[in-house]
Amino acid sequence: MPLWKNLSVIRKVVQLLAFLFLVYGSVFVGFYSADKLSGAFPVLACAYDAKTADYCVLIPLQHQFGHLLGPAINAGAFGLSVIMPILTTLATFIILFVLLNKAFCGWLCPLGFFQEVIGMIGQKLRFNRTDSLDDNLVDRIRPAKWLMLGLLVVLFPLASGMGFVGHELGDPFCKICPSRILTSLAAGQLNQLYIDTSSTGYMILSIIADTMFGLILVLSLSMRQPFCRICPMLAMHALFRKVGLVKLVKNYTPRCEKCGLCSKACPMDIREIHTSKEKDILFPDCTLCGRCVEFCPDKGVMAMKYAVIPIKVSDPQYFKERNKAQKAWEGKQKPSRRVKKG
Repeated sequence: MPLWKNLSVIRKVVQLLAFLFLVYGSVFVGFYSADKLSGAFPVLACAYDAKTADYCVLIPLQHQFGHLLGPAINAGAFGLSVIMPILTTLATFIILFVLLNKAFCGWLCPLGFFQEVIGMIGQKLRFNRTDSLDDNLVDRIRPAKWLMLGLLVVLFPLASGMGFVGHELGDPFCKICPSRILTSLAAGQLNQLYIDTSSTGYMILSIIADTMFGLILVLSLSMRQPFCRICPMLAMHALFRKVGLVKLVKNYTPRCEKCGLCSKACPMDIREIHTSKEKDILFPDCTLCGRCVEFCPDKGVMAMKYAVIPIKVSDPQYFKERNKAQKAWEGKQKPSRRVKKG
């Protein structure tokens, strides 16, 4: 299969370019304009990376809840000066999100790209890969992204601003976010990979951050997208996915129930893809990577669209070539396994 026809290869090129821009963006746009492009980007672009060109939306949200909303509630001074910055951040996020929907996760996020690259290395090293998690385990993991969003992005920062918890919980997700370590290391900074001993709270959070980054590094060698499954940004995307212009649609046929190749190809183990009879199959855990469309063997059954314009439509000839290319890439690696719950 020619590389220019392979959607996965095209996506990897886009991911690489996005990684370069989001990690080293100030080199391209200049240091003084780098942090002015967007302070509410829908991917994990980290402000702790001194060379970044954008800030992840979770950064201002935590600070606004912790430094604006919390103290305002305590003081009883809840007005436009408090609510407008939060609304502006959300509005910027939504405007950007409408353009690409959840493809921000699958096509632009630097941490998502990093996990995929490590996974590709694991394949070539012939690690015993876990291509599909057990359904019960998937169901137990799925609520984690909502807990991360609710607790680490909203409740703890708000409680910190109101004085109920310590200052270290004013931006707890940033303090444990693996993208903070990844992007700063990629930019040649070693100052984010450390144990903070200034207080017990800071020390615990820094230990969690280092441990999580190490786990992601190890798990990505044999498991698809380990952090994406619990990422609060994925939860943010899920809240607004209905307004995005990029759609994932399906024309259900009775063959879908028996086939299941789309769900097997899904790196997020969304088994509902092949059983759903709905037209819209952009589920909360979807990252719009497009693999389900690539590995659907029936013509026109699945499609990724930009509004009403088809981007990629399932096709039996493409499926045959794509499947052959996948097997050639995997080579003679050991058979993948399915992880049981627990």
